[in-house]
This record gives sequence, C-alpha cells and structure tokens, in this order.
Amino acid sequence: MVHMFLNGGGMKGGNLHHLIGGAPFLGAATTLPIYRLHSVDDDHPALQAARPGDGAAIQGELYDIDLAVLRTSLLPAEPADLELGVVGLADGTEALGMRLRDACADLPGLTDITAFGSWRAYRAAKTEAP
Repeated sequence: MVHMFLNGGGMKGGNLHHLIGGAPFLGAATTLPIYRLHSVDDDHPALQAARPGDGAAIQGELYDIDLAVLRTSLLPAEPADLELGVVGLADGTEALGMRLRDACADLPGLTDITAFGSWRAYRAAKTEAP
C-alpha cells in the first residue's frame, strides 16, 4: 500500500474514482505551496511544480492505494500528459501523485487555475458561470 494524493477524477465523485479499487480514504489533503494547477482542455487537472515563490497550496484527497491497483487500474487510465511523481504535502509528508510531464508544460490546452485552489472549485465555478 502507498499513499496517493488525488486531485482530479480519482477523488470521491470523480469519473475515475471507481478505478482505485476501494482504496481506504485517509482524508482531505493539501500540498505544500510549491505547485501550479492547470486545466488541460477542461478535461482534467495537471499539477506542476512552480518556480520558487510562484506556487500555491492545492487541495485534494489522500488514499492508501495498493500498488497492484495503481499499476493495473489507475495509471493506465491517466492522460498521457501526466506522470507519476512525488507530491509534497502541507503536513510535511509526501505521497505519490500525478503531475504534468515537463515536456507538456507548453501544451496549448493548458489554463492556469491555481487561484481556485482545487479542481473541484474550478469545476464548480464553471458550472455556476452564466
């Protein structure tokens, strides 16, 4: 089992949540304020390491995921612009998490949504917008 920070479709209510195999929910989690958050074509979020002094804390959820479930179920469903990495959390711990591939940092479909603080808040704001 490994701790996994989820901040997109794998969270409760998300379109990929069923892929985490009933992994135990450990609680809400927040990253260290060293990341930027992007929307990729309004399809999924992408966490990216920020330049020093340009980051923010991003909200998500922490799960205890079996490595076999991660390898066979969740990772194959992740978009090609994301890769598995280590994410620093506000409580001083670290967890695995999906991050934007460095080679994808200039994708035309990226929209910086860091100010929303989470994928859920961004999606809610889009739903409420006239």
